[in-house]
Amino acid sequence: MAHSRFIKDRGLTFRMTVTMFLLGALFVVFMVVLMGAAWGSGNAGLVPIIGVIGLGIAFYQWWSSDKVAMRAMRAREVSPAEAPELHGMIDRLCAMADMPKPRVGVADMDLPNAFATGRSPERAVVCVTTGILRTLSAEELEGVLAHELSHVAHRDVMVMTVASSAGIVAGMITQSIQYGGLSLLGGRGRSNNNNNGALPFYLVAILVSLIVYAVSFVLTRMLSRYRELCADRAGAYLTMKPAALASALQKITGEMAAIPQKDLRATGAMNAFFIAPAISGASLKTLSSTHPSLEQRLEQLARIQAELGRQMG
Repeated sequence: MAHSRFIKDRGLTFRMTVTMFLLGALFVVFMVVLMGAAWGSGNAGLVPIIGVIGLGIAFYQWWSSDKVAMRAMRAREVSPAEAPELHGMIDRLCAMADMPKPRVGVADMDLPNAFATGRSPERAVVCVTTGILRTLSAEELEGVLAHELSHVAHRDVMVMTVASSAGIVAGMITQSIQYGGLSLLGGRGRSNNNNNGALPFYLVAILVSLIVYAVSFVLTRMLSRYRELCADRAGAYLTMKPAALASALQKITGEMAAIPQKDLRATGAMNAFFIAPAISGASLKTLSSTHPSLEQRLEQLARIQAELGRQMG
């Protein structure tokens, strides 16, 4: 975990380590099985291509995670002159947390949300939407920013980005096979023997890809839910204002109902990185999502508020 004044969480460190190890091993097995299936089905020419494509996608996902996320949200980096209050708040929080200041971004959309991304604290960016700037008070926004900065300090943003790579690669391979992969290597103009040789490879590729995607989905969701609780806790202790963060979460969740469904769907791929998932019309308590339920988050913040009250008393 990166050095900062955010409270340490051994549970988060343990979960990140286990998730990275399991998904790393899973990704290696995934690539080896695909290469072996290609070789055994007479498609030896695919072996190096599979290796290069798999590693290339994983590296690109890690290296360009900040750019990809900013592009997905149509966000832009802003200077202190363009957003002095936002930069000033992040400056104060970074000084309190004794951590490097990340870049600051703003996404021009009504959706009230915020996220942090980047492969390292030095390359991180904390981004907020114009919707959240209009919705929250200064204290509430400070709580949200402290939450996002804790993700950067704890490096769980980077772990989530890398952890999602295995699922992304598996999903892309499954889609490519579903939408024409079979016809490309076993289609017209080839002999029946070639077609019969390609079919086992595609069946194995689809099966393994689905398994990898499912395991990756479960592991990243388990880590994501825990890291959100950890960020709530760390941000609340840094600002000493857990009630402000609780109020912010309630406002953000409540405002989701006013956002058109097409806008929520358009940002759905970013849910794992948002402070609150872009979804309405469903209870987060029963939703199998990237975040714990709102009730669970509010209960934790209420306990921290009571603890801080006793200490001050």
